[in-house]
Amino acid sequence: MTSERPGPVVPTATYRLQLQPQFPFPAAEAAVPYLASLGVSHLHLSPVLEAVPGSAHGYDVVDHARVREELGGEEGLRSLSRAAREHGLGLVVDIVPNHMAMAPRHNRALWEVLREGPKSPYARWFDIDWDAQGGRLLLPVLGGPVGAELDRLVVDGDVLRYHDHAFPLREGTEDLPLPQLLDAQWYRPVWWRLARTELNYRRFFSISELIGVRVEDPEVFEATHAKILQLLREGVVDGLRIDHPDGLADPDDYLRRLHEATGGRWTVVEKILADGERLPASWPVAGTTGYDALRHVDGLFTDPAGVGELLRLYRAFAAPQPDRGGDWAPTVRRAAYKVLTHELAAETDRLTRVAARLCAASPDLSLRDRAPWALRTALEELLVRLRVYRPYTSGDVAAVVTEEAAEEARPAFVVPEEGEAIDVVRRLLIGRPGEEEGPEHAEFRARFAQTASALRAKSVEDTAFYRYVPLLSATEVGGEPGSPAVSPEAFHSYCARVQRDWPATGTVVTTHDTKRSADVRAALNVLTECPEPWAGLLAQVTGAEATAVPDGQLAWAAWQTVFGLGPADPERVRGALLKHAREAGLYTSWTEQEPPYEEALASFVSAGPCGTPGARVAAFRTALEAHIRANVLGTALVQLTMPGVPDVYQGTEGEYRTLVDPDNRRPVSFPPEAPGEKDALTSAALRLRARRPGAFGTTAAYAPLSAEGPAAAHCLAFARSGEVVTAVTRLSLRLAQKGGWGSTRLPLPPGRWTDVLAPGREYTGHARVADLFDGSPVALLERAGEAGGQD
Repeated sequence: MTSERPGPVVPTATYRLQLQPQFPFPAAEAAVPYLASLGVSHLHLSPVLEAVPGSAHGYDVVDHARVREELGGEEGLRSLSRAAREHGLGLVVDIVPNHMAMAPRHNRALWEVLREGPKSPYARWFDIDWDAQGGRLLLPVLGGPVGAELDRLVVDGDVLRYHDHAFPLREGTEDLPLPQLLDAQWYRPVWWRLARTELNYRRFFSISELIGVRVEDPEVFEATHAKILQLLREGVVDGLRIDHPDGLADPDDYLRRLHEATGGRWTVVEKILADGERLPASWPVAGTTGYDALRHVDGLFTDPAGVGELLRLYRAFAAPQPDRGGDWAPTVRRAAYKVLTHELAAETDRLTRVAARLCAASPDLSLRDRAPWALRTALEELLVRLRVYRPYTSGDVAAVVTEEAAEEARPAFVVPEEGEAIDVVRRLLIGRPGEEEGPEHAEFRARFAQTASALRAKSVEDTAFYRYVPLLSATEVGGEPGSPAVSPEAFHSYCARVQRDWPATGTVVTTHDTKRSADVRAALNVLTECPEPWAGLLAQVTGAEATAVPDGQLAWAAWQTVFGLGPADPERVRGALLKHAREAGLYTSWTEQEPPYEEALASFVSAGPCGTPGARVAAFRTALEAHIRANVLGTALVQLTMPGVPDVYQGTEGEYRTLVDPDNRRPVSFPPEAPGEKDALTSAALRLRARRPGAFGTTAAYAPLSAEGPAAAHCLAFARSGEVVTAVTRLSLRLAQKGGWGSTRLPLPPGRWTDVLAPGREYTGHARVADLFDGSPVALLERAGEAGGQD
């Protein structure tokens, strides 16, 4: 820490850029003048450190000490920073502490571990269980069993090659016959199918190409953060986004260490909060990246009554089994069992081994000869019942692994006495006051928490979201598909809490990880206002003109996809729906692909949603365009003016319709070729934030405004520090069906108010809502007079 380091700066708004070889630092630098004109204060960059060559995202880091050469190297980043500062902008960068690429050819630290084994100075970097698999690191790279792949394993000097993979040989082993040579290494190449059951290293979720990093080790922290800290210290970078802190052994300790090392720079964490969960108050961060805001904003434009009706119609159309997409909670539970016993089987085995060692060392925890089986069952039954991603400290384990969950789990044991394993696991997790504990207790809690977070992500976001599909817009990161609607009262309560507790947190509505962009979800939410007409349309398009449907759930999702997306390249739709089907894992999957099903899927998409019947869906969408517009503009304006720091994802200042990655990570054009109404709204709101920072900053105020009259429920409004008023239309189709605004009016705070989006309009005292929304479903009012001072 140096005395000349500037103090922390809270952005007024950030703009996310997805850096990749097709969009490197020079391209970002060329866009700076345009981005500065929007009114943001900082550019938010995807990971900038050295990654696997060709990576389109940069989360597969291979060298923490170097800025990625494919993007322009360190000089390119410094040049971008200088250009940004010349235009009044700073930089926020995304860092990846949890994992690195499992690519020895490019990851030199891992290369050294493969060559020298656990005695390598880099061995402490990686979360490897050297006590398993005979002390050798398993590498799931082979296309088949070892015996069938021997001819493709080639010794080239002191390197072992397999297709485009390369591995170091231990000194003196290069002349051994291949079978003996393989036995002499610190690693063992294996068939990729063994990854889910036999791997002995922690992964990012179930992705074998990403190996867990032990940043809890102070030396590893220093080595993996030195370059980023240097860039912060030298003013090249101003703030940080932390990718996946839930994967770390001790997020609390990591974030405290990072806070001290950065001097308290503005930092947000990619923490996905379950419904009702709160960000740990002890974390020294500005807040989350904003998925909790996304859930609350989207919910405003979702009709709760329509959600229930849509669910009924979906069940009638698709006939899903209750635990395979028919009911939300059973679908999540079944998906969790599947993930634990398949994708995360290796992680569950390792967790069980740690628990067994603890039991063996504690006579009062003995489970006799049934210990391994009983412990594994107890762990599985408790893990699938967690309602949040993970516990963080021993103090909050009891609130996460509850007595209620324990009692519910006992029937899983046929022999009642074996159910005592549930109590043993809870005791290992919670501990007892005054009980002496060793390092293995801490390891057990950490691994339980890490496994829990991976389970939640894989079972909910990557499986259940693709099985339970009555409303696709609800199956979003941080979302709650079982109850997606959010009342105005709940939204205001959330905003008041954010302004009080986390006023500098991030907010988002579209990211590189959202399964559908905000504009696509905004269109889909309109379906909750017209479920019966939607079902009637599907009855028409699934008639004689459409080809055979692979399955009802996929068909329902496909028709919603083309409705939300609008006219698009059929290849984009086919790609997204194939990913949908594989993630759902009901009829095909990434590891067990079923060509006949996938061919039927492609044929259905071409002949149905992207064929002649799809034109009827397009016409239906056109008829609802005014209501889609209300949701699109309302979503944008609420996110840009609610408490927190809004992050604008690349291209989303204007109309932006994308599906799941890689569709949402394509480069965009700067400036946009044809800016429209949403572009004007975004720039107006961002410039207002820059002009009146005191109205939106950390000491600002948030006050709900309640409309009065027959249609009051359809107007969502709030004031920021008595200087700005946001008002949007919600559930506009239902409003139209009721006859419009009538005499509804919106009382305003004291002062004279002008509409930033409609120059020339002024209001005092109150506004007739019909006049306020004449020509646009949203309004952004600014109190006439001097702009607010600095926050």
